[in-house]
Amino acid sequence: MIDLPAQLVPSSSGGPAPSKMNRMKVDEEEYWHSSKCKAFTFEDEDDELFQLKESKRTVNSLRDIVDDDDDLEKFSWSGEPVGSISWSIKETASSSSNTSEGRDFSGQKGSSSYGLFPKQASSYSLSSFFKGRNKHGSFQSLSDALTDTGFKNYAPELRRPKAEYKEYSSDWSPKDTVRRLQRGKDKLLLLDEAVAVHDGNVITAILIFLKRTLKKEILFRELELRQVALRHLIHFLKETGDQKLLLDLLRFLDRTEEVALTQYREHLTIRDADKRREFLKGCIGLSFSLEDAAHVQDHYTLLERQIIIEASDKHLESSGQAEIFRKYPRKASILNMPLVTTLFYSCFYHYTETEGTFSSPTNLKKTFKIPDKQYVLTALAARAKLRAWHDVDALFTTKNWLGYTKKKAPIGFHRVVEILQRNNAPVQVLQEYVRLVEDVETKLNLAMKYKCHDVVIDTHRDLKDRLQLMAYKCKVERGSPAEEKIDSILSNPQIRWKN
Repeated sequence: MIDLPAQLVPSSSGGPAPSKMNRMKVDEEEYWHSSKCKAFTFEDEDDELFQLKESKRTVNSLRDIVDDDDDLEKFSWSGEPVGSISWSIKETASSSSNTSEGRDFSGQKGSSSYGLFPKQASSYSLSSFFKGRNKHGSFQSLSDALTDTGFKNYAPELRRPKAEYKEYSSDWSPKDTVRRLQRGKDKLLLLDEAVAVHDGNVITAILIFLKRTLKKEILFRELELRQVALRHLIHFLKETGDQKLLLDLLRFLDRTEEVALTQYREHLTIRDADKRREFLKGCIGLSFSLEDAAHVQDHYTLLERQIIIEASDKHLESSGQAEIFRKYPRKASILNMPLVTTLFYSCFYHYTETEGTFSSPTNLKKTFKIPDKQYVLTALAARAKLRAWHDVDALFTTKNWLGYTKKKAPIGFHRVVEILQRNNAPVQVLQEYVRLVEDVETKLNLAMKYKCHDVVIDTHRDLKDRLQLMAYKCKVERGSPAEEKIDSILSNPQIRWKN
């Protein structure tokens, strides 16, 4: 049982004036009694049996929540879900920071979490901001969370054996329980003890209790000295979607970048494209890092362009003016799609447009600085799906300063062949790009896999490998042009075979 100090009350009987120590004690008590409300104010104060049941349920729930394994979501000590991807970025820096802080309480039992910590800078960036889960829905109230043993687990799960758990309720009367929990210092002693035993479920249960019964300024100030509990609360607020309190806490901690990222994340809840665009426009001036500020600007620019393209294409499709939309009706709206999806859409429906139009693929490539590899991959997939082989050929054809043309692929011709084959390209098209594969072994494997007989035969001839050529003759059809070509090569007296 936690040994909680008794409350000092100045004597009301006559006698000498209170000492300086007593006055300091009174001031301290006024600080803790400045909470918004007292803990567990029961509706029927005259019903002693009701008070008894509720008091026992409140304290016992701390143990019950720990002992109930059913339908719990497991979390690590850092507060992040095991097996999921955190939506906070720069995971390496963040996890190393959390690991060092998580060892603060790995020493002796009952050690306090007091101590000043410097205010931490944001460890987020937007490059992986939306990797994690996007959870919506209502969550239980404080009273539900403390009394329902089946509530969802939002805290790290680091338990000791059940034999080491302290029995919180065995030596406390209901009256003593309520009196102790109403006193602010005892509330934080409960939190310190929960942190000391490394039990995330109990930490979260107590934090929910403190969140309701203490003024947020007092709660924030005390949690700033308790970094483990602070991380639990931040994670809990993110999971439950308590955006207002989370922003207030991050502002108090002076984490300006995290405040900006948290506000930016609200765009996910805005379905209307025009309203989302206006919201993103307002996010441009927030305190992001330079990299993240550029990301937000690009996000706004992309959505603005998508709105323009969507309106134009929707009109063209409904009016039947464009053949491409009649032949290939759109399957979905382009609004709120990622940049790569937008580029594919543009390469599919607007490939021949000039760079001056918003829907032009080259305009998108230039505006958003899309790398050559990504652009070629996307354009190839779009044009191959349309079976526009002339566009595919032009995509890889380059001219040197003397005017000679050659084919060049920044993604490697073996990948070109695979994409073409997935889009049912004819053998004549496939073998043209199989020939361009530099590695001989890869070239032969692809040629045999996709039945590009001419490439296999010519490669064995160039290698002067008579045995392999004879073996391949057995794999082609009798009387086929491929067999005739092999016979012609084998009977050529000018070729000096290696075997």
